[in-house]
Amino acid sequence: MKLFLSLFLSAALFSSFACKQNSAATEADAPEEAVQVQNEDTQPAASVEEQQEQTLDVAATTPEVKKSSAPSNRASAEKSASVSSNEAKPVVAHKAEEGGPTSSAAEKKEPEAEPSVKKEPTAEKEPAKPSEAKAEQAVKKATFPHDLWDGLLRKYISSSGYVNYAGMRSEKAKLDKYLAQLAANPPQKGWSRNEEMAYWINAYNAFTVKLILDHYPVKSIRDIHSGNPWDVKWIELGGKTYSLNQIENEKLRKRFGDARIHFAVNCAAHSCPPLLNRAWTASSLSQTLDQRAKAFINNPKYNQISASEAKVSKIFEWYAGDFGDLRTFLNKYSKTPLEPGASIQYVEYDWSLNGK
Repeated sequence: MKLFLSLFLSAALFSSFACKQNSAATEADAPEEAVQVQNEDTQPAASVEEQQEQTLDVAATTPEVKKSSAPSNRASAEKSASVSSNEAKPVVAHKAEEGGPTSSAAEKKEPEAEPSVKKEPTAEKEPAKPSEAKAEQAVKKATFPHDLWDGLLRKYISSSGYVNYAGMRSEKAKLDKYLAQLAANPPQKGWSRNEEMAYWINAYNAFTVKLILDHYPVKSIRDIHSGNPWDVKWIELGGKTYSLNQIENEKLRKRFGDARIHFAVNCAAHSCPPLLNRAWTASSLSQTLDQRAKAFINNPKYNQISASEAKVSKIFEWYAGDFGDLRTFLNKYSKTPLEPGASIQYVEYDWSLNGK
């Protein structure tokens, strides 16, 4: 019996000791498992931070890549900056979700790309409209009509150039109106050669007629201003004052260098090339100049030309430099060509009035 009790107590003690050992082992293992669990929980957090740092590194290097291919002009640079800002937005969104400190700073920088977009429309400048208006005005003045003058010429000038000064005087108001139009519409830079030449020929002839009407009745233009009315400055055009000689010599002869001008301007004398009973126009200028040159040279009232001899107007002597070799010039328009050895004489000039 004693032996049985001793074995029973020994087994109980051994069992109690084994339980204590197991309990101690379990308590010792528990902290390791907790630590392992904690380590496993903290590893993802460390991984996320590493990803954030990598993402920031990528974002930080992204502008350097853009700078290497930066556009040369300002408009392209602004556009490139806008694209770089758009590419950086995913990083900003990620940091915002994480609650990082850079999210608010990045969001504040985003509006800086907007001014570049708003400035683009101002790069284009509208053309200066005042200059366009001036150009249009110049075109309108270039088509200045001579209708009033044309109507008076058709009515009071015969086909031979005889002037009805008495009848013209009854409509002097129309002539004055036309002269006012000339004064308000001087030649512009955009005018063609023919437009400008037609203007000055009409001006010379119209102001010559006015000179006669202002002193009418008169027997000769040389009875006005002590015999030299051509040097008196009294013609107002475009804010400037001219004499008849200035119009003929400076505005016509010197500027255009065309000898046919002498058959277009009329000095109100019998021996002067006849006054055309039409206003001069740009469209038919050259053709009309040829016609007037041919008509004057072949008119026996002014010139008598044969193959061996020519008696011609004093105009060819006074303005010899304009005609060059006179024989060559005359043969260009004369129905009877002059021979190489033909003589040339100049007839007296009749200054009596070319009308009544």
